[in-house]
Amino acid sequence: MAIAETVEPITTSDGLAALCERLRGAAYVTVDTEFMRETTFWPKLCLIQIASNTEAAVIDPIAQQLDLAPLFALFVDPAVLKVFHAARQDIEIFHHLSGRVPEPIFDTQVAAMVCGFGESVAYDSLVQRITGAQIDKSSRFTDWSARPLSDAQLRYALADVTHLRGVYEHLAAMLEERGRADWVREEMKVLASPETYVVEPENAWKRLKGRARQPVEFAVIQELAALREREAQSRDVPRNRILKDDLIYEAAMQRPQSVEAMAKLRSVPRGFERSRTGQAVVEAVKAVVARPASEWPSLPKRKANVEGANAAVDLMKVLLKLCAEAEGVAPKVIATTDDLEALVSGQDTTALHGWRKTVFGDAAVKLRDGEVAIAFDGRALRTIDCERPVNPVPAAGSRRRRRKKPATEGAG
Repeated sequence: MAIAETVEPITTSDGLAALCERLRGAAYVTVDTEFMRETTFWPKLCLIQIASNTEAAVIDPIAQQLDLAPLFALFVDPAVLKVFHAARQDIEIFHHLSGRVPEPIFDTQVAAMVCGFGESVAYDSLVQRITGAQIDKSSRFTDWSARPLSDAQLRYALADVTHLRGVYEHLAAMLEERGRADWVREEMKVLASPETYVVEPENAWKRLKGRARQPVEFAVIQELAALREREAQSRDVPRNRILKDDLIYEAAMQRPQSVEAMAKLRSVPRGFERSRTGQAVVEAVKAVVARPASEWPSLPKRKANVEGANAAVDLMKVLLKLCAEAEGVAPKVIATTDDLEALVSGQDTTALHGWRKTVFGDAAVKLRDGEVAIAFDGRALRTIDCERPVNPVPAAGSRRRRRKKPATEGAG
């Protein structure tokens, strides 16, 4: 379908309802959004693009006379596949606005990795490699919340979903030809789960990268992370506008129990201690310190420190690359470094289930248990079966018992 020189956005509920009624007859629709979230907690939806194989349209969600209910109904119609590229942020927006996740869904970024187009391939690169089209990037950094939008901006936005049709159809055909359509459907389960898009304040501490040294520090971190999450969500501002990570960690270590003590922390901006949030931090710290030590949470368990684990993970990475190259799949979609660390330490991981188990997991377990080895045959690396388990090589830096000399050895 040729794109019109002038694209008129849909701004009324009647116009949107008519479009969605027509799209209900389509086998699939491609979907994209333009949004902004630099100054907000929740993404601010500014534009929605949608296309079937016969028409394409842009929808203006900022228009006052527009009710998105017909679109949300289409998004949960089981007869219409919803196609996205790098779907997570788009789906997060629709889940927040409607309370439901679009289904069924197909993510072309995931499909491209399964089909061997590389890891987290960029959309414009994928379009060029599959369709030969060049995407105009001139409107990429547009302020999508400003009105009116120019014809050039609207054509740029609409091109995302019109090109996506060709990308989807090509990848879907490749998946069927290679017998991997089920692989992608399996990957869509996480994206289709509402739990993926819900961050409970009580679990907000998991976003933080630092570690607590004592249970009381961990308790303060949990409380302050939850406080920040609730405030950020209710006020619709970024988390760091409420509390910066450095302040959470310093408050956990110093545990200020007065406004004056709070003011002395290095990470506290001038005057913050007198703000409502600053006082809330002090009260949260006081409440934690006042608890009996038996009520403080246990420190999170660290990963098992297996002797030689780093070298074993490096070896697993080599095997992962071999398996990925053999199957024409991006290594990232098979296993992450966390998966490899879990494998080495004998823990369960997604790499040991589903299609990943066949492609990589079974071989990884054999490598870990010494039943196969990796060898260089003069041209390339390959795996070889071992008749008996390979003797472990002592890890670098491990202490080795030295052989004692006989009393007579070296005597003249």
